[in-house]
Amino acid sequence: MEKKINFSLLTAFLAAFLFGAAAPFGKPLLAFLNDFQMAGLLYLGAALGVSLILVKEKNFQWPWQIRRQDLIKLSGAVLFGGILGPVFLLAGLRIAAAGSVSLWLNMEMVATAVIGYAFFKDHLTKKGWFASLGVLIAASLLAWEGGPAGFRAGGLIALGCLSWGMDNNLTALIDGISPAQVTFWKGLVAGSFNTILGLLIGTWSANALQTAGALGLGAFSYGLSIFLYITSAQRLGATRAQLVFSSAPFFGLMLAFIMGESLTFYQLGAFVLFLGSVYLLFRETHSHEHLHQPLIHVHVHEHHDLHHTHEHQGSEEGSFRHSHEHQHRGIKHSHPHLPDLHHRHDH
Repeated sequence: MEKKINFSLLTAFLAAFLFGAAAPFGKPLLAFLNDFQMAGLLYLGAALGVSLILVKEKNFQWPWQIRRQDLIKLSGAVLFGGILGPVFLLAGLRIAAAGSVSLWLNMEMVATAVIGYAFFKDHLTKKGWFASLGVLIAASLLAWEGGPAGFRAGGLIALGCLSWGMDNNLTALIDGISPAQVTFWKGLVAGSFNTILGLLIGTWSANALQTAGALGLGAFSYGLSIFLYITSAQRLGATRAQLVFSSAPFFGLMLAFIMGESLTFYQLGAFVLFLGSVYLLFRETHSHEHLHQPLIHVHVHEHHDLHHTHEHQGSEEGSFRHSHEHQHRGIKHSHPHLPDLHHRHDH
């Protein structure tokens, strides 16, 4: 259990670092692309970024092959996370400094937590709520030091964070296709839609190098980052993974410092608060007797936990992480667990 949590937290941190680089490196490109064109290229780049992962995967599914319940969740993720979220973000980034926008992105954690708690049977212990509070205080401290980015910019970023909050909860519950496939379809569909819309409402001013730069930024800051985030969210639950992912603005500030910006006492204080909040996450435990109903689904898994006890006849596939349709028998037990794909229950 502890090894699973630590690996998933590290995965979420790497996702946060890659996403944190998006604002400082993406803002210069907005001088050559409108918001929809930029959003489209970023998500087309995301699809390209995970295409190499898809080559190694089995059971690749076309949209018409995806189970109905997963297709509904994926469609919602495409709409909120792939189309609306990045457009709102880039619209705010265009009229505010990249550092200020990075600070506003902490609202995504709040949106994910509220939506997850209210609608998706996610939960947090007292330590988890104190960790959330610590992240919010750290974000508020930075925002106070940085001054208002403008009501319009803040409102646009807030809408983007609400969109990604819904996206985070939906993608954490998709169990019929792999995280790489979720990222690929989100990037391809949303990227194509926004690129075409951007061409319809404005001219294309970017040259080949600038276009390649936007695609490359999307491959790492959105493609690989989203893939890693979904992987961690399916193990940790959307709210907890989002708490770690909320470190993205701090990585953005770190990159800004490396590029020559000064580091203030407000930023150092916020960083200390953030580290304390993450420590609470590492110390968090949750255990009670709970019932698992019989279930048949598909997702990446391994046979070193209490839930995947099925056998693989004539194969050693069960000895490593793999994906296939499998059946869970009904069971009632008690053990430390997270709000992952197998633990979405009322308390």
